Amino acid sequence: MSERRIEDARGRTLSLRPLTMLDRLRLFKALGAELAMNDAYLGVAALAASVVAIDAVPLPFPANEAAVENAVERLGEDGIEAVALALDQSDPAMMKALAGN
Repeated sequence: MSERRIEDARGRTLSLRPLTMLDRLRLFKALGAELAMNDAYLGVAALAASVVAIDAVPLPFPANEAAVENAVERLGEDGIEAVALALDQSDPAMMKALAGN
């Protein structure tokens, strides 16, 4: 899948890559059974996991709950909102799948 770049409200360049099915499985494993069933948490985690770099600094794919929370913290509301908007505009079905709905 191709990578694309967007800018958030803070002026940061975010590099995005839509999650593959394998990425989603790995995210479920990283979150654990309870959080993987929490649609709200999973949706935000999927948005954060779609970001591969912030201002060209790599953001590793999260391997556990702490890494998910670290990515969300680094992105902040501005970053998460920008990712959500970008993915929603590019493919509404993708956003729905990421949110687990």
